[in-house]
Amino acid sequence: MLAFSILSGIFQSIFISLGVGSSTLAICNFFAAIADGTIDETERNMMGIVYVVLRVAMAGILLTTILLQLPTMIINGLTSLNVIMLSQWIILLVLYGNAILMTKHIMPSTFGPGIQAGSWYALGILTALVLQGVTGFTLWQFLLGYLALVVLAVAGVNGMMAHLRQQKQSA
Repeated sequence: MLAFSILSGIFQSIFISLGVGSSTLAICNFFAAIADGTIDETERNMMGIVYVVLRVAMAGILLTTILLQLPTMIINGLTSLNVIMLSQWIILLVLYGNAILMTKHIMPSTFGPGIQAGSWYALGILTALVLQGVTGFTLWQFLLGYLALVVLAVAGVNGMMAHLRQQKQSA
């Protein structure tokens, strides 16, 4: 059982790294693609590959999170989830919910990409904090930090979009 848990933790770290990296590439590809005002077929294909990698990462994180946390939940119930576990579930719920809303074109592009990027980075930061032994924060502290990171990411994405629009208009 210990070896299974260790292996699940290793795969979870790999999937989180894959998700953070491919999220970064997705945003960069998007900015590069819209810089000239149109997304051509090559750009669309490259973005499609990155989105597949993101979906694999999301599925892998969900699966490994369930595998790592299910024994605790079965033995002790849902009330045994600690702040780290709850934080992971909150981020996963936002990642999945936002991805679904963006796919259905319900989430405006003003918010969706920034929420996704901020959530991926929050998951990466949370993992890094746990690895460094920084786990003494409350759920409220996590939520405030997460919200701040998402707001920063939304502002960053929208700032870059405004910059690209201005460059295109002045060209």
